[in-house]
Amino acid sequence: MDMDAFAAVHSATWARLHGLAHQRRLSGDEADELLKLYQEASSHLSLIRSVAPESAVSASLSAALAQARTRFTGARSNFMEDLAMFFVVSLPAAFYRLRWLTVWCGVFFCLVTAAYAFWIGTSPEALRAVGSNARVQQYVDEDFIDYYSENPAASFAGAVWTNNAWIAAQAVAFGITGFWVPMILVANAQGLGIAAGLFTATGKLDVFFSYILPHGLMEMTAVFIASAAGLKIFWAIVSPGPRRRLQAVADEGRSLITVALGLVMVLFVSGLVEAFVTPSPLPVWAKVAIGALVLAAYWAYTLVLGRRAVRAGATGDLDSRDAGYRAIAA
Repeated sequence: MDMDAFAAVHSATWARLHGLAHQRRLSGDEADELLKLYQEASSHLSLIRSVAPESAVSASLSAALAQARTRFTGARSNFMEDLAMFFVVSLPAAFYRLRWLTVWCGVFFCLVTAAYAFWIGTSPEALRAVGSNARVQQYVDEDFIDYYSENPAASFAGAVWTNNAWIAAQAVAFGITGFWVPMILVANAQGLGIAAGLFTATGKLDVFFSYILPHGLMEMTAVFIASAAGLKIFWAIVSPGPRRRLQAVADEGRSLITVALGLVMVLFVSGLVEAFVTPSPLPVWAKVAIGALVLAAYWAYTLVLGRRAVRAGATGDLDSRDAGYRAIAA
């Protein structure tokens, strides 16, 4: 089929459909006309998608049909219903589908961190390369600890949230490259491992864990989730399965948006813990327990609600109508 010729023949029909769909008020005759044009254009779209599903004509006509459909059906649900569906179905399903990849990203990160900590903590030459004895001692006794309390808690929470969101955003946005996620994980593991190595060398590893674990348990898990989401898109390119490669990337990309929205809240919670719990005068066991409870709450949410949602067929993606894969005749 010649797409240019087909579009030229039907362009007037599609233009009229677009005009009526965006018209504020419709008379009875205009509503009847819109319905007729909608049905006609739906058949056109089906034909176009069988030949060129990723074409600009297909996207434009799909958008016009979507707008027309809202004139017939109105909103499918209210805001509160959509919000409940997001938190009870879409978000846990998206997290659940990433659970094993999240764990493997965490294992890789911990191994790299442990390797650097062991190297710095047991090698005098490596320790000297990091800094002088006085500089190391100042970092362990003052700089590392003061970092969590030198600014007001509220502003510190905002800064932490912004920084962590930036790291997660990089993992999500550039995960499709395949190399960016490992690079981010190694870079952050290197920094954390060196810090742990300095505390190990000075015999204060317990102090290091008392300041890292309360917020770090959830904070680093959020980075692992973002990394897993980015790698998921990369894998959709490498191995799309029975889907067309572009469709696989689009499907995973929309699910990734769901994950990104969820991470905003996850990082917000971890930022609050880092700002208000980590530097607090609470006993160490209490601070670590709070961090562990936050992490446990995330995994309970993911495994319980996520498993239920996935078994019901949810993936974290939009449904076929919102995704633009199915036109519904009125």
